[in-house]
Amino acid sequence: MDRTAPSEGANAGSIPAESTMQEKVWEREYRSKKMLSPSNVPHADVVRFAKWYKKRERQIDREFDFDRVTILDLGSGTGRNAFYFAERGAKAIGYEISDTALSYARSFASDAGLSITYEKRSIGEQFALPDASIDIILDITSSNSLSDSERAVYLAETHRVLKPNGILLVRALSKEADKHAKELIARFPGPDEDTYIHPDLGVTEKVFTKESFTKTYGDHFSFIDLERIEHYATVAGRKYKRQYWLAYLAKN
Repeated sequence: MDRTAPSEGANAGSIPAESTMQEKVWEREYRSKKMLSPSNVPHADVVRFAKWYKKRERQIDREFDFDRVTILDLGSGTGRNAFYFAERGAKAIGYEISDTALSYARSFASDAGLSITYEKRSIGEQFALPDASIDIILDITSSNSLSDSERAVYLAETHRVLKPNGILLVRALSKEADKHAKELIARFPGPDEDTYIHPDLGVTEKVFTKESFTKTYGDHFSFIDLERIEHYATVAGRKYKRQYWLAYLAKN
């Protein structure tokens, strides 16, 4: 296994065959902007998490600040969450499979004079990072597009690269209380349990019950907090009320 630190090159990683279709889908999405728009404004759930994390650390060390932290943003998109932490002094790394998204992310970082490492990599493959090298991992509705076999690798790798006191922030799609998700599963079933192929985007997505979510992550992580939250998603000009799981997880 490659345990060396990632290089700065745009083609530092490679996309495995299993992820080729997802790569094409997300590349098309970032070009068409049906659901995602180029932005360096952080996700509200990430901002809330950052405040919680800082408060938590300052209970131990009153001088703590993010310049001591290394974060890994999985499925980093146009880099808005990595950008947020880098602005606060953190060392930020982003993994993304869309060339267009990476181009936006690097441009935002360059314009702001921030040094952020962005790599083209699937988050369902081994990470090019040393063991216990990351303080915070962000997964903001990114791993839901993984197959079950890729998810097993993702879980093992996030656990491997997190430091003993590291935190994984996960925002995942909920099946519970989400009529739209259940309709999509019934009409457009995907290859794995509780998955569907989105009719507008063509991307495969997985949704979780509370039981399946805790079972998926429970072997590798301890739950600090888990809540179901509600947001509206806009796809192809239509708004849908969606349910999500938001979890703060500590390495076992």
